[in-house]
Amino acid sequence: MYEQIAGNKRKSILLILFFLVIIFGLTWTFGYLTGLGTGGLILAVALASISGLAGYYGSDKIVLGISKARPVTREEYPYLYNVVEGLTIAAGVPQPRCYVIDDTAPNAFASGRDPRHSVICVTTGLLQKLNRAELEGVVAHEMSHIRYYDIRLQTLAVVMVGVVALLSDWILRSFLWGGGGRRRSRDKGNFGAIFIVVGLVLAVLAPLASQLIRLAVSRKREFLADAGSAELTRFPAGLASALGKIAADTEPLEAANKATAHLYIVNPLKDIRGRVNSLFSTHPPIEERIAALEKM
Repeated sequence: MYEQIAGNKRKSILLILFFLVIIFGLTWTFGYLTGLGTGGLILAVALASISGLAGYYGSDKIVLGISKARPVTREEYPYLYNVVEGLTIAAGVPQPRCYVIDDTAPNAFASGRDPRHSVICVTTGLLQKLNRAELEGVVAHEMSHIRYYDIRLQTLAVVMVGVVALLSDWILRSFLWGGGGRRRSRDKGNFGAIFIVVGLVLAVLAPLASQLIRLAVSRKREFLADAGSAELTRFPAGLASALGKIAADTEPLEAANKATAHLYIVNPLKDIRGRVNSLFSTHPPIEERIAALEKM
């Protein structure tokens, strides 16, 4: 269990570092072609950060509104409150607010920029179809997302994707505006021409690569939250059983869409299988998650 947690943390850090390498390469290319130096990076970071921070501070309200979730009281769902309170003590974080989506499809998600502004939202179908151990496993998974600041990490990843997209677009536009040609005319020999070609290829491929990295970070954090659930409950079989039930349920989650699907413990949209398609998924395959839990 602890090896899973440590391993997924290391992999997440490595993916973020790879992100930074891509941004550095694009910045150097953009500065080389236009002569703006680091000014391009500063402008790209500023523009991407504004949109990212707006979503960061209002993420919980936006997601809850889109999902048609409603707050619940202890009197309405004492069973849910009892589970959340127990796991809050185990996790050592402030108690999240509890929300419910009136939908028979079983699923759940967590949101909020930090533990003090966090929410855990479950569907009524989850409360009806899971037993106590399974519900605890799911809530502990979402509690782990809160405890590990995954919303903050995902926001950082989104900002980085925005920076990469802006820099790539500016590099391509510099060719259209003739910036690449002016720089090429100043350089003598083959080095300048080779660098221009490499810069152009990097600008075309970097946005796709950054999206793949963001999705890879998301998948690693799901594995990490699964391991965190096992740590909190000391019963990984509970979450493994819950994942199997949620994945096997055929009822569609009406409140889910492409904007919120990545938040749920199991992707509520139709899962497209295949090695290549899995690269574009926000969640690891259920079979792999269950196998990892069984090894614990």
